[in-house]
Amino acid sequence: MIHIKNQEEIKIMADAGRILSQVLRSSLKAVREGTSEQEIDLLAEGLILKSGAEPAFKKVKDYRYATCISTNSVVVHGIPSHYKLKDLDIVGIDCGVFYKGFNSDMSETVMVGKKNKESEEIEKFLNTGKTALLAAIKQARAGNRIGNISKTIQDTVEGGGYSVVRSLIGHGVGRQLHEDPEVPGFLDEEIEKTPLLKKGMTIAIEVIYNMGEPGVVYSADDRWTIKTEDGSLSGLFERTVAITDKGPRILTP
Repeated sequence: MIHIKNQEEIKIMADAGRILSQVLRSSLKAVREGTSEQEIDLLAEGLILKSGAEPAFKKVKDYRYATCISTNSVVVHGIPSHYKLKDLDIVGIDCGVFYKGFNSDMSETVMVGKKNKESEEIEKFLNTGKTALLAAIKQARAGNRIGNISKTIQDTVEGGGYSVVRSLIGHGVGRQLHEDPEVPGFLDEEIEKTPLLKKGMTIAIEVIYNMGEPGVVYSADDRWTIKTEDGSLSGLFERTVAITDKGPRILTP
């Protein structure tokens, strides 16, 4: 069931989104050589609590962290570890905030170190994910369909020479961290058969993609971490977006 939010509920979600955006930006600044994934997670949790909100991910059954940190071949749900980041690592930070009964969800992937000749391929990969996300958000308009978002992500990612992960998708978000509708990053049916976008819907648009093949596997180490099957790099970009009568509103700016 798709939950339509009223203006007051979207306002609360926007407040949650601003908190999350500030937390994530600060956490991304901590992504540097020698910093551990766990240090970044503790920073994010402290900032969330200081803001008067709660870490949304810690409300997920059996998950004990404020973030998921996915480094290099980790696709999603990476558990923050003592691993210390190295030059040219790529690090995806996924984080959620729970505030006044509503959730916001957001992620970003960045490279460790400074741009140089060696990093050009990585930069192209990350720029493709950012471009796909921004283009997909523009499709989040009342009267369009989920399929318009899905096709835009797929066309942009595959047009860049990369692959969309098909077993992991975006989703609705609101009182629950994961709600209907599903928001795939690929199109496997006619656009007209996908859910209609209506004013008041709030969705988490996610670009989950690999530099190599689309296949993923669960890590043998835990029940959370998902990695690329071929060991290639993976990226993740996500924003929480509200459908309004004036077009898409990014709630996690």
